[in-house]
Amino acid sequence: MKTVFICALLLVTLSTFSQSIDYNTKKGYVAKGYDVVAYFDTKALEGKKEFTAEYDGVKFKFASKEHLETFKSNPGKYVPQYGGYCAYAIAKNKKATIDPKSFQIMDGKLYLFYDSIFAHTQKSWNDEGPEILKQKADKNWKVIMKQE
Repeated sequence: MKTVFICALLLVTLSTFSQSIDYNTKKGYVAKGYDVVAYFDTKALEGKKEFTAEYDGVKFKFASKEHLETFKSNPGKYVPQYGGYCAYAIAKNKKATIDPKSFQIMDGKLYLFYDSIFAHTQKSWNDEGPEILKQKADKNWKVIMKQE
């Protein structure tokens, strides 16, 4: 019985570690506390503390109970690519935080970007070719995750 328990515990522990990725959780939440479901309605809305969910070991906030329930029904659909780090930076093999108001839905996936007075990474992403940069970012993310 003791051996079965230890094997089960080991299996759960290994599967937990293999599924976790590095999330950008500035301000304690993915997307700096912005509602990841709202992005799919082309809106950048701040989430509220009363509508919070945990998924894959990190916290998400939502603007409404409806968005919270939508997320709970299919969280993988709404989780931002590259752990919520700037997609353009990942394409350049770097990790950078984001401006939660700078986002793009592409092929049904959420991509977040860093934008400031001097850097407009979403514009650069689109100017340089999102399909090419997405391929680079996908490859780079796999390497970054192995290094973590």
